[in-house]
Amino acid sequence: MKVNVHAVNFNVDRKLVDFIQERFDKLEKYYDKVVVADVYLKVESTSEKENKIVEAKIHVPGDDFIVKKQCKSFEEAVDLSGEAMERLLLKRKEKIRTHI
Repeated sequence: MKVNVHAVNFNVDRKLVDFIQERFDKLEKYYDKVVVADVYLKVESTSEKENKIVEAKIHVPGDDFIVKKQCKSFEEAVDLSGEAMERLLLKRKEKIRTHI
């Protein structure tokens, strides 16, 4: 699966990009028709510690899924959004299976 990482107003390091790629590659075992994933990384300028935002969009044939998580670190937010995506993809797979 192709994963596009977009960092808004800052430069992202290679380790984080590799972590995101690795985490989103695991989604293919839940639903193998994933075309592309767009991951947007943002830092909100507030006094709160949970100011890292990860917004993930996954494109599958006939549908798009969007998950947005806000955490203290990008790694934590990527993990949480990956888990949420797994649940969405499993739900989609079950829905398709019942219609066949």
